[in-house]
Amino acid sequence: MTYGKRLTTLAVLDSIIVLTAVYISYFTLNPELQIFKIPMLLVTAITLLISHHLFASIYKLYNKAWQYASVGELIAIVKAVTFTIAVTAIMQEAVFHNMYVRALMITWMLHVLFIGGSRFSWRMFRDNYIVKQESIKRTLIIGAGSGGTMVARQMLNNHEFDLKPVAFIDDDPRKYRLDIMGIPVVGNSSHIPQTVEKYQIENIVIAIPSLTKKELNRIFEECAKTKAKTQIIPKLEDLMTGRISVNQFREVQVEDLLGREPVELDINSISDYVSGKAVLVTGAGGSIGSEICRQISNFNPSKIVLVGHGENSIYQIDMELRRKYKTQFEIVPVIADIQDRARIFELMEEHNPHVVYHAAAHKHVPLMEYNPKEAVKNNVFGTKNVAEAAETFGVNTFVLISSDKAVNPTNIMGSTKRFAEMVIQSLAQTSNTKFVAVRFGNVLGSRGSVIPLFKKQIQSGGPVTVTHPDMTRYFMTIPEASRLVIQSGALARGGEVFVLDMGEPVKIVDLAKNLIKLSGFTVEEIGIHFAGIRPGEKMFEELLNENEVHPESIFPKIHIGKANVMDAELLSELINSLLDMSAQELHDTLIAVANNKFDHSKKMAVAN
Repeated sequence: MTYGKRLTTLAVLDSIIVLTAVYISYFTLNPELQIFKIPMLLVTAITLLISHHLFASIYKLYNKAWQYASVGELIAIVKAVTFTIAVTAIMQEAVFHNMYVRALMITWMLHVLFIGGSRFSWRMFRDNYIVKQESIKRTLIIGAGSGGTMVARQMLNNHEFDLKPVAFIDDDPRKYRLDIMGIPVVGNSSHIPQTVEKYQIENIVIAIPSLTKKELNRIFEECAKTKAKTQIIPKLEDLMTGRISVNQFREVQVEDLLGREPVELDINSISDYVSGKAVLVTGAGGSIGSEICRQISNFNPSKIVLVGHGENSIYQIDMELRRKYKTQFEIVPVIADIQDRARIFELMEEHNPHVVYHAAAHKHVPLMEYNPKEAVKNNVFGTKNVAEAAETFGVNTFVLISSDKAVNPTNIMGSTKRFAEMVIQSLAQTSNTKFVAVRFGNVLGSRGSVIPLFKKQIQSGGPVTVTHPDMTRYFMTIPEASRLVIQSGALARGGEVFVLDMGEPVKIVDLAKNLIKLSGFTVEEIGIHFAGIRPGEKMFEELLNENEVHPESIFPKIHIGKANVMDAELLSELINSLLDMSAQELHDTLIAVANNKFDHSKKMAVAN
């Protein structure tokens, strides 16, 4: 309906209502009156009509969307009618020197009742007949606190939602059996499966923005026992900053279940060594490297040098930073190979960075087993090039992104990362540059992560391939890993191996099961196939050897260890001989040295 037609319709309807209210009020008080012959009634009716349309216009009664009518609209009606009656009373006193108070009171009540009824009846009609009930999904809300009540109110008031709240679940026993906005609290989280069955729930919304990861895991385990779709409201910090509203539900992600509680960073210490300084990041187009660039950008450096070998990934992070930060600081995209020693020295001299984050590396374990010399060239010689260039040109802090696979390595990739640690530890003994390494496990969402592979397998109908039912890994989100890497740089004194607290290890098969359920399938529908351990893989990963463990953290979730340091001259001699070895000799030497089982006097691996 056009605005003109809508205005005309409501004005005619209100005119009929006003005249009807006047007639009924006077007829109620004196049924025998011939109302059409009483001048006062005519004056009263005309005054009421004019006044009503005036105040209806002032309070915008003809402009409101009555399908969403609520208390605010009712208050506007009461105000408009009250002022209309007041003007009419004044007119009666002025013309007839008398006010018919009882008649006006009845008129006021009828006026409010008829006008309000005409408006709210449209909402009732729309709710019950126009909105197709079969498209409404019966919804269970987890959490009957402020978050849950906001979600319920949004669902009840906003009919663009296709969700209808039918029950609350809350672990607070004091709320059990309470009725909130007509919705009962039916039990605690252990009752989720039977509640879904009893109330024929199709959708579950977890509405506790302050929920910890451990609690979310527990609740999701109960939700996963049902066939209902599970969603979650945004995090508390997103709601508080206004970036996301409470009604923007999203799917539960595997990152929600495997990520850990956020850690508060020491902003002042990070700002001191980053703000206003030039920062160079190698592997800047990768998962960790690009996130380090994003996090560093928040501290307003003078310049970020984005170094990478892949032009597309460097282009993407370059464009992303330029869109977000425009001209706040200088952004320099650089295509370079860390194996090109001359090029790396040239870059270090040209840009003279204060801090270097070395994230460039070959990380794929099975691929490096088949290509050991490429792993050595990139992970060992590449690191050596960047680290020695940093020392030569007076870089203040050099942070190597290492791996938990550098601990007791059984594979080429882990061994070369341990060699990279040994390179910077050796330099740290005599250099003014603060060289440190940061170890952590798998990051969720990285290109090399198992999660994207599982998602593709689920999308294609399965099965999901898992190497072994007992295989476990540590997991961390990319933003958290990057923030802790940056924090580690601020804590650097030189020579440390920082170890990020990865929490509890996760079984890969449990990860696969959760991902299948989050995708809306059952494990039986997709299936899980155990393919066997691949070349170089370990059943369990470690973050520090027993003799390296320092039980107390120097910062929340950051531990420090002192790994064995090899003599610089011997290390240099050994590194220079690696590429002259046969594939098998190279394999044995790398793993023996990385595990401190190399007989340096005889230049051979020591048998276990």
